[in-house]
Amino acid sequence: MTETIAALVARAAQGGSLATVEGEEVRGGDLGAAVERFAGALRSLGLGPGDRVGIVLPNGPEMALALLASMVVGSAAPLNPKYREEEFRFYLEDLRPAAVIVGADDAGPSDVVAAAVPAGVPLVRVAGQGFAAELTTGDGQAGGGQRSGRAPSGADEALVLHTSGTTSRPKIVPLRQRNLYSSARNIAASLRLTEADRSLAVMPLFHIHGIMASLLAPLSAGGSAVVTPGFDAFGFHRWLAESAATYYTAVPTMHQMVLARAPKDRPHALRLIRSSSARLPAAVREGLEERFAVPVIEAYGMTEASHQIACSPLPPGPHKPGSVGVATGVDVAILDREGRQLPAGERGEISIKGPTVITAYENNPSANEAAFTDGWFRTGDEGVLDEDGYLFITGRLKEQINKGGEKISPLEVDEVLLRHPQVAEAVTFAIPHDKLGEEVGAAVVLAPGEELSDVELRRFLSERLAAFKVPRTIVFVDEVPKGATGKLQRIGLWERLQADAR
Repeated sequence: MTETIAALVARAAQGGSLATVEGEEVRGGDLGAAVERFAGALRSLGLGPGDRVGIVLPNGPEMALALLASMVVGSAAPLNPKYREEEFRFYLEDLRPAAVIVGADDAGPSDVVAAAVPAGVPLVRVAGQGFAAELTTGDGQAGGGQRSGRAPSGADEALVLHTSGTTSRPKIVPLRQRNLYSSARNIAASLRLTEADRSLAVMPLFHIHGIMASLLAPLSAGGSAVVTPGFDAFGFHRWLAESAATYYTAVPTMHQMVLARAPKDRPHALRLIRSSSARLPAAVREGLEERFAVPVIEAYGMTEASHQIACSPLPPGPHKPGSVGVATGVDVAILDREGRQLPAGERGEISIKGPTVITAYENNPSANEAAFTDGWFRTGDEGVLDEDGYLFITGRLKEQINKGGEKISPLEVDEVLLRHPQVAEAVTFAIPHDKLGEEVGAAVVLAPGEELSDVELRRFLSERLAAFKVPRTIVFVDEVPKGATGKLQRIGLWERLQADAR
């Protein structure tokens, strides 16, 4: 049971807990029993190592139990419950799960049922609510807990996810038991998590960020996770006060909404705040630290690395503005186009290797050839390491704007846009140009009740950026398009804005 999710659950069962924002909690041995109840139902279907279990459930206690149980038995394949029938067909065909866990509300026609039934994928339904829920298999009875052979080892697959697919067909990322176990322990160590820590899990549990940093990391330290229905800017501060959470982790757009609605005098038990999945604007970081009076830790991660790659040290470790910190349990190098390692201070592609990193995408030779060089996984992100080993991300290589040979990082322009006091959200992107190749564009959401012209905003930017970096086109929108996990969507944004206008 070494380096497996079963070992992690056993550690959590020594005193950790799962709780809900409504106050329901399952602790210690009862937590282990709840996970085993779900696992027993899956084993009664003959499932075991190598079998993928699709999970289509909203965030909540049933999702947390289904996720843990699927990884204890075989491999979890969580999917966004907001997908439509055609999308479910694609993912079910791509993943070939042995069964799919669906909610009680999916008893009738639904998109996932409509996709799974014709494909012959068995459905496993959730009966009941909360931590007392059970899984029913086929005949409507809860699984009897019959074992179906050996338990997973560290080398077995534990979780399978897809890359976002913003620029190509989504790639299958198979993560092993030992990958997740090592990553959970690395995250716990970097945040100094103990049995006393409680996470407020607002990130989606079908995404690597939420799975690892909100759920598995605190449980691996014997701590607790408070599962929510998902991020809710209006309910967040009440949840934070009532849950006694010592930390939460989220994407920058969520942090912006937390800060915008933060009451001045509501008490909290936070020890730290963590941000990941995209660059955190300095203004947001400073605002959070001022409001909550705790350190804000920025982390860098990706699905192929079982989430965390680097993390800012907690005090008294030095913080370097603009850096995502130092490597956590993996090796990080900067490679040039030929795969040569570059010295400190030189910009190139961030590349990684270590116990949390995948060895290959599934059934994708061309992607593997492009991504792996002499044992290094090339992340597709551009960055630089300083003399102290601090990593600075300068942009996503595919998102970089090439304006007549001038290379522009959209992150840099975002940072300045968000410094304007009337700007609430902003995202910079490339606009096709017949002579320059690409021009700089930006979509901006103003703070409530504010008015600002594009001329005024460009004047503000011109005082802080080189002329070639100032967006030629600024579009004011009610909402910046985001992905399912709250990440900004740069690639193809100009075309999407034009289509919306039409």
